[in-house]
Amino acid sequence: MKSIPIPADSPLIDKSLESKTVKEERRFLQGPNSRLNELTKALRILFEIVRGFRRLHFVGPCVTVFGSARFTESHLFYKQAREVGSELANAGFTVMTGGGPGIMEAANRGAKDVNGRSVGCNISLPKEQQPNPYLDLFVEFNYFFVRKLMLAKYSYAFVAMPGGFGTLDEIFEIATLVQTGKVKGFPIIFFGIEYWTPLIKFLEETMVAQGTIDQMDVDRFILSDSPKEVASLVSQVAKTTFGLAHGVMKPRWWLLEAPFPKLIPKPIPKPVAPQEQTS
Repeated sequence: MKSIPIPADSPLIDKSLESKTVKEERRFLQGPNSRLNELTKALRILFEIVRGFRRLHFVGPCVTVFGSARFTESHLFYKQAREVGSELANAGFTVMTGGGPGIMEAANRGAKDVNGRSVGCNISLPKEQQPNPYLDLFVEFNYFFVRKLMLAKYSYAFVAMPGGFGTLDEIFEIATLVQTGKVKGFPIIFFGIEYWTPLIKFLEETMVAQGTIDQMDVDRFILSDSPKEVASLVSQVAKTTFGLAHGVMKPRWWLLEAPFPKLIPKPIPKPVAPQEQTS
């Protein structure tokens, strides 16, 4: 297929994406820049990584939930993601997402429904993605690859709810890390059997058949429609395979470390006794 360049003034180019941040990232990715520019950018990236490490150090054992930002509260997938978040929180895990709307909001909301821990790692975009209101801790990043690092680093399992390019990018990066031995064989769960079955069939009937991946690469994936099954499986693997003992590391005051926000149930207002009437 022939590649046809798109003119700069083409209506196919979204002008709203022409922000200062996007232009800087394009310049960074287009090849060598000045030595000073490269050094400055490297320091910015290092600072963002260190900031992420410090902010997320005390979140406890996590499960990362991926999924589309486009589903509304009334959608079945939103409701299912909310149930998944609740079951994972009940199993003792911190629910980590991209911190945005849709599936991310639903999973975080489910965790908060049962007073569990809820964390969001958002990305700064030209079309600003607002954090959802169900987060105990929210960290925003400028670089996609730094954000993806944080979403992977603290989790014992990864759940792909129905989603698009972003979801596929995130979950297959995890699959590649497992395939190449860069990380341990953490559970990779595709939630929504009907939604994901065509993808699994493509992997088996095309990629496995052509020898570009092995059958064991596909066999690692778990398909489920049950939030309880997901939480039970994740908990079992985390404890038996990786020896997880639930707990949160204590901050050190001399390192200026802040603890994870305490989960305090909302107090139930006491009924006010009626005042006696006086004549």
